[in-house]
Amino acid sequence: MRVLVDTNILLRSAQPNHPLCSEATYAVSKLIRQKETVFFCAQNITEFWNVATRSAAQNGLGLSSEEVLQEIGSIEKLLTLPPDIPEIYTAWKQIVSDHRVQGVKVHDARLVAVMSVYAVESILTFNSVDFERFKTITVIDPSSLID
Repeated sequence: MRVLVDTNILLRSAQPNHPLCSEATYAVSKLIRQKETVFFCAQNITEFWNVATRSAAQNGLGLSSEEVLQEIGSIEKLLTLPPDIPEIYTAWKQIVSDHRVQGVKVHDARLVAVMSVYAVESILTFNSVDFERFKTITVIDPSSLID
């Protein structure tokens, strides 16, 4: 199985005191132990940086750039990064058109485009509702991987 990790999983994994941290880290670890190919993409890191460097008062993590770079280094060591290629744009444009995606949901559609281009069939996320409209992918909630 090929699985893309959603940004919310990466963010929760970087917050040791968050109630979903252990669930997020366990789910990713289990997929890796099962020899699944687990991906992240450039967009994940852009979103991660945005939230992680924003102050807690602005609904961010309040981490320094150096701390975020360390977290990104850990992600890069654990997960597979497929290249950002022009075919992703083409797939994204088709997806937003076919599904009439508007507003902030265009970011989810781009993750689905990455998945489409690289034949990644599943996404690990806490926000399954964000991906319900995309029938070509399987959504995995981290809680479903707990033994």
